[in-house]
Amino acid sequence: MLTLRRTNNSSRNKTRRGVPLPIPVRGFSPRASLAHYRGHRPCLRVFDRGRWVEGKRCVLLLGPAWGTGGRGRLCRLRVCVEVKSGNESQMIYPGDRELTERERTNICYLAFPDSNSGLMGNVQFHFRIRQCPQSNPLHTRPAIHQYNATCPTSIQTDDGYLYGYVYFRQVKDRTLRRGYFQKSVVLLSHLPLVSLFTSVLDLMAPEYFDTGEASLEAACHHLDQWPLPTPGVTLSLPLLGTLIQVRIPSRQDKPGASTLTPPSPPHTSPGPLTIMVPSPHETEAFRVLAPVLPHLNLLWELVITAEPLVVMATSPTTAANMVQTLVSLIAPLKYSGDYRPFFTIHDSEFKEYTTRTSAPPNVILGVTNPFFAKTLQHWPHIIRIGDNTGSPSTQKHKLKKASALKTVEQKPGVYTKYRPHLQADKGLVKRLLKGVQTGRPVEVQSALLRRHLLELTQSFMIPLERYVASLMPLQKNISPYKAIPSLRPFNPDDFLATLELYGPQLTTGIRGDWEGLYRRFFRSINFSVWFNARYEEVSDKLSKLHLQALSDADLSGWACSRSEVEVVDMVLRLRAKLTTADTLHVSQHTRDKLNANLQTLFKSLPEDLQSVLCAT
Repeated sequence: MLTLRRTNNSSRNKTRRGVPLPIPVRGFSPRASLAHYRGHRPCLRVFDRGRWVEGKRCVLLLGPAWGTGGRGRLCRLRVCVEVKSGNESQMIYPGDRELTERERTNICYLAFPDSNSGLMGNVQFHFRIRQCPQSNPLHTRPAIHQYNATCPTSIQTDDGYLYGYVYFRQVKDRTLRRGYFQKSVVLLSHLPLVSLFTSVLDLMAPEYFDTGEASLEAACHHLDQWPLPTPGVTLSLPLLGTLIQVRIPSRQDKPGASTLTPPSPPHTSPGPLTIMVPSPHETEAFRVLAPVLPHLNLLWELVITAEPLVVMATSPTTAANMVQTLVSLIAPLKYSGDYRPFFTIHDSEFKEYTTRTSAPPNVILGVTNPFFAKTLQHWPHIIRIGDNTGSPSTQKHKLKKASALKTVEQKPGVYTKYRPHLQADKGLVKRLLKGVQTGRPVEVQSALLRRHLLELTQSFMIPLERYVASLMPLQKNISPYKAIPSLRPFNPDDFLATLELYGPQLTTGIRGDWEGLYRRFFRSINFSVWFNARYEEVSDKLSKLHLQALSDADLSGWACSRSEVEVVDMVLRLRAKLTTADTLHVSQHTRDKLNANLQTLFKSLPEDLQSVLCAT
């Protein structure tokens, strides 16, 4: 059982009744040492042999959820319930694996806010953690494999990472020794569907806080009936008397198109309340990016080149939403660097990300602890978000040099030494500001913003896609009697030479040093992952074309003029091709023709060779 207990050996710092204990303690100074600050951290305790362990906070873990079990089965449900005496109990539902000690520790710390602000009421945010190597690979699970094969690459699952969706409640309660009720509900999943799971927790957590464990059993029963997360299909997901309608985007969808049809007019027949989640993977882009709207193109460049970036905010909700939105700036291109929507000093990767002995890693961090203003001040790009977010008219974030960020710096802004390669699109900012003045809905503002970012990313990637397509050999050069031709090497200089005629200027009005931006992109992990994926796709396509050529070839006529050794070699090649036909999704008609050619060649061989081949 996981329980959280705050330990403090100093009598001077003992918590008095009636004072909430957010993490860190109020009044913490960034100048304080890390060792002193960690004296206030909650400790991980283990429930052993039915013994009650006193604790102050509890964590409810559900997951990994949806798509990793049989149908919609929750693979594990772990509940820590706090009773009036401050003790904990635990329920464990069947699971496919247990969390490791390191994963449990990280989740426990990430389940609670990590800031000076005394957040009261309900707070929702999410995090992303690295799984331990002994975890089962996701690609071996049929449901996850099917999901990744049909959804856009930008929302695919990542092997080795787990998402946590948190619902935290802090309210006054005089019946408790501390005077405050503090508890978090955490849902774990491999799926990066932020809006969907936020809506799920918005239904489950309040019901659990109000009615107790019975609501969890009912919710688990409903979750177990959910269909598999199938992209491109409108899903109706029952949960606690409510019907959640969601459509996960499909790879076949037109980029930027709405993923869910608006609801039909209400009818008079009784039925469950329906909640629609139009974009299960997206945040409200305009509301999140409003404080940094003038620097939108700059942030897009930092993300597409996978630069180290840290977001400093006062609440985990603001930090997590900003990081998640930054990652989505380059959609449909997948952001391939690491990112942590919410990160604390107790994370197991804390030293890895804060060391000064090497350059900062390619990661986007969302933090709220003031201590990071000191430990991460050497990072090249920092975004500081103020308390009042959501309106560009009330936020005036200036672009400042990274060296200007001091430990005591509290002013919102973007701190960087990076010089953008592209000019800012002032027309977009003016249109969005006009929308604020005219009362344009936030959803429409977000759609305009995402349309601009989509067109910018497409303008950047279309020349690359065109160049990679030119590296592919012509279909007429694919011979069934020769090896499969390979893709010609990618030459950056040859590509840059094509920009004058086929560059981004053909599809966007944004001007700037596109060549310099491409050179920077070539050195990033985003390019490496994208090119490797494209190389695999082209290789698979060449393999399918080669199979098609083999199925259409007159192998019986070819065998008449060939030696037995060559015919045997072709038989072995056809056998190998048939074993790979399933993974390449070759049509049944092509497989039948390949098998017919194989039988024809096999029968043309002497009986002794046929016996040898049958034995192998």
